[in-house]
Amino acid sequence: MSARRWRLDGQTALITGASAGIGLAISRELLSLGADVLLVARDADLLESVRDELAEQYPGQSVQAMAADVSLDSERQEIMDWVEDSSQALHLLVNNAGGNISLPALEYDEAQWRQIFETNLFSAFELCRYAHPLLARHGAASIVNVGSVSGLTHVRSGVVYGMTKAGMHQMTRNLACEWAGDGIRVNAVAPWYIRTRRTSGPLSDPDYYDEVIARTPMGRIGEPEEVAAAVAFLCLPASSYVTGECIAVDGGFLRYGF
Repeated sequence: MSARRWRLDGQTALITGASAGIGLAISRELLSLGADVLLVARDADLLESVRDELAEQYPGQSVQAMAADVSLDSERQEIMDWVEDSSQALHLLVNNAGGNISLPALEYDEAQWRQIFETNLFSAFELCRYAHPLLARHGAASIVNVGSVSGLTHVRSGVVYGMTKAGMHQMTRNLACEWAGDGIRVNAVAPWYIRTRRTSGPLSDPDYYDEVIARTPMGRIGEPEEVAAAVAFLCLPASSYVTGECIAVDGGFLRYGF
């Protein structure tokens, strides 16, 4: 019985932003624990390549993929129609898709900041709502939202990104309370700098890199697999009494002080 608490056999996970970086690492991690996966990302060619690779690595499990832009509500609805038509029950939802345009507050135009909200926050809220009836069928489902330390304190990623991630964290707390009676746990993770394609630009500046490391007690950049491990824990039966939490995956950044 105890071993099953650390496995996801027979469960199906929907993961957004699944074709690269943290999303791909999460997909691999959940597959390694026995889950079947439904992968969503915008780049159809990259997504299909990733799907083929994962299907080859995990031949005994189902790996399905759909190219979609979660910032568009019509495509969010298409995702959920696809999930319902997949003939697989849905047990886990990981809202990982996100994006950013980092500017001073006064330099955003309306289209830019609204796009960040649609991609980072509104997509997660709507997918949670659309997935609710599917998740509630099991009485033991889990949602994990990939937030950011920028939703908990000031970092230099821009005010709009921080607003969306703070909103995601509060959404996590509220839904955890609302949906506990439906058997749906809702948690979040909050990464600091993680070594991905998206962070390679700012981290390529030696001075900025040194500043980041100086503010990180563990003295290094995090790896996507380290975020994926925290997400996986929140999906596992082993975390069955954990809901409404936000776990920082940040090398101690938030606890540094002066």
